[in-house]
Amino acid sequence: MSRIISDIVGFGRQYLRSRTGAFFAFFFPILLILLFGAIFTAGSTKIDLPAQNLDDGPYSQAILSILNETGLVNIQMISPHENLTDYIHNQSLSLALLIPRNFTNEVLQRQAGNGSGIVPLTLYGDPSQSTFGVANAALDAAITALNFNLANTTPLISYEVKKPGSEQFSYIDFFVPGVVGITVMTNSLYSMTSICASYRNRGYFKLLATTKIKKYEWLVSKFVFYSLLLYASLFVTFAVGKAAFNLEATLTPVSLLLIPAGAFLFASLGMLLGVVIKDPESGAAISNVIGFPMMFLSGSFWPIDSMPMYMQAIARALPLTYFNEGLRDTMVYGNTGGSIFNLLIVIVIGFVFFVLASRLMSWKES
Repeated sequence: MSRIISDIVGFGRQYLRSRTGAFFAFFFPILLILLFGAIFTAGSTKIDLPAQNLDDGPYSQAILSILNETGLVNIQMISPHENLTDYIHNQSLSLALLIPRNFTNEVLQRQAGNGSGIVPLTLYGDPSQSTFGVANAALDAAITALNFNLANTTPLISYEVKKPGSEQFSYIDFFVPGVVGITVMTNSLYSMTSICASYRNRGYFKLLATTKIKKYEWLVSKFVFYSLLLYASLFVTFAVGKAAFNLEATLTPVSLLLIPAGAFLFASLGMLLGVVIKDPESGAAISNVIGFPMMFLSGSFWPIDSMPMYMQAIARALPLTYFNEGLRDTMVYGNTGGSIFNLLIVIVIGFVFFVLASRLMSWKES
């Protein structure tokens, strides 16, 4: 036990002296929370929608009034004397609405039974942009409301939006578990890969074989150090989230068990990569090849369900997915059964990586 504690203290001092280690353990998660929290918890989510009204009749005014009432867009009028396509090009606009001439008259003609077809409006924009979807939804709602008014009827069916888990949760509560997952992965995987590759390349493992410390003691000391480091990072992350954005997600017993389980999994994966790679530079490259896709495909930043089916299949093969889902299940949704199931998956995957790495690791190899 004394050898394990001594190795934890010595390795910890060395690790925390490194600016990179301290950055990824504490400053990186804080930066993510402050940046994404400021973006997605801002008070207003309106987008600007430039509009040119060439009609100026009561129905065109009604469309613009209803659009403003949706709370989704902020109408910015374009002079009717402007050539709209040139204006869009010159101002580099990504969105613009055109209400054509005689719009009100055409609507009145349809009401009187003269003419057929719909009276079109034109929405200029790129459907691949998220702002286009917002503008399209607002315009669709405004047109539907005006059509109900013209038909002298009212809608009978609608819907209400409720947040899952509890009504007090916000975006930041769903985002923080993903930040914790990224922090656990980067600190355990990247550093353990680099350490094992470096020790193997420089012959440090052969030197360790001449000391009193056993291989299992060295491995246990690394696992304990990463667990303690990541607990500290977790508490700092939660404190910042609480202070800056009134974080409502809670730390539960299962979430506290997931931290050492995640450290065990990713440290074991890093150890496995480190013992099969010949030099630290290659180790860093390989860990990035594995870590970066995992960071973005495992539901840390956006829901897995929003991805294409083939990418969802890839995400389900990544261990960070189960770590993130376990944290959200227990911290946000209060789903203890689901979180324990994900915890067991993390432990099993970590055990597989640990067995493979420990069998391949030799302190006496030439």
